Amino acid sequence: MLVAAFMRLLSLCWSPVDASDGGGGEDDGGAGRERSDGLLRYRDIGQYGFGDFSMAVVQGNQVMEDQCRIESGPFGTFVGVYDGHGGPEAARYACDHLHSNFREVSSGPVGVTPESIERAFLQTEEGFIALVSELWDSQPDIATQGSCCLVGIICQQTLYVANLGDSRVVLGKRVGNTGEIAAIQLSTEHNVNVEAARQELKAQHPNDPQIVMLRHGVWRVKGIIQVSRSLGDAYMKQAEYNREPINQKFRISEPMNMPILSSRPSIISHSLQKNDSFLIFASDGLWEHLSNEKAVDIIHNHPRLGSARRLVKAALQEAARKREMRYSDLRRIDRKVRRHFHDDITAIVLFLNHNLIASGLVQGPALSIRSSLEH
Repeated sequence: MLVAAFMRLLSLCWSPVDASDGGGGEDDGGAGRERSDGLLRYRDIGQYGFGDFSMAVVQGNQVMEDQCRIESGPFGTFVGVYDGHGGPEAARYACDHLHSNFREVSSGPVGVTPESIERAFLQTEEGFIALVSELWDSQPDIATQGSCCLVGIICQQTLYVANLGDSRVVLGKRVGNTGEIAAIQLSTEHNVNVEAARQELKAQHPNDPQIVMLRHGVWRVKGIIQVSRSLGDAYMKQAEYNREPINQKFRISEPMNMPILSSRPSIISHSLQKNDSFLIFASDGLWEHLSNEKAVDIIHNHPRLGSARRLVKAALQEAARKREMRYSDLRRIDRKVRRHFHDDITAIVLFLNHNLIASGLVQGPALSIRSSLEH
């Protein structure tokens, strides 16, 4: 096969990513520890405050642009998935600061509310734009870097979901007594290839007929970027950064009288029910290749051990199929070439223990985990 031969010439040969059954490791001893295999980092199983979790990250870009973290303690549980674009700095900044900003603004007597979550997002945005200003003379390209930000918070039997961009959280919900499970998307996506997002942006900019443009079959804001809400992307929000010395391909010729992109997240609250089984938080790199229903079926029909890694493998298998190549050949491609086949992929699965959620009891010690894949 010519493609396979070509890939063998381009790439390094790694050991297999998964056990032969596509599940977790052969045993669960040490499964909660972070492990690595080539461009993959994963924790097959672990415990957070209200149940078990599984997480996996695989690199597609030359520099890893996805970041994620899980924080769990007496306050509840916080999950963040940060999908960077244009470079890693905005996602890293969000991963470093959004949780601490959330803890600060939610520490008062009112506690966690949609308003406090929004304030945490806006404080993080302000901090990153201040960093752009500070580095403008020495590192102007940071003005063209941004990040999608997906946050989930479980507190007092309520799940809050806040989103900027096109990462996604999907709920696996048991249906009746049949054993069937439904896939319910809880997050709103801000990708202008989605009709609702495109119409929203047009309504916000009624005097700009080119606010969204179709380029090579893909809708993009000003013909440049697909998401209409993000953290960072200062060149799309403040005219002072939409000029030299940033790359010509990012510069917009028309006057910028108002921000083109928004940093205000969409936020929903969901009262957790006993038939809510698990949550899948993932960056767009996963959803590009897996439907909500497929992802939920994979989790529902296999053991918990290795759940997130199993999702990532399924996405990589689909990416390989689309390019008419074998999964084993895709695994051998190094990061210099890998982005031609798939983006960075982050997947976090939270299993919900409703006895713990209802009682308000938090199992185990405080948990703080951040993805550490850096190449």
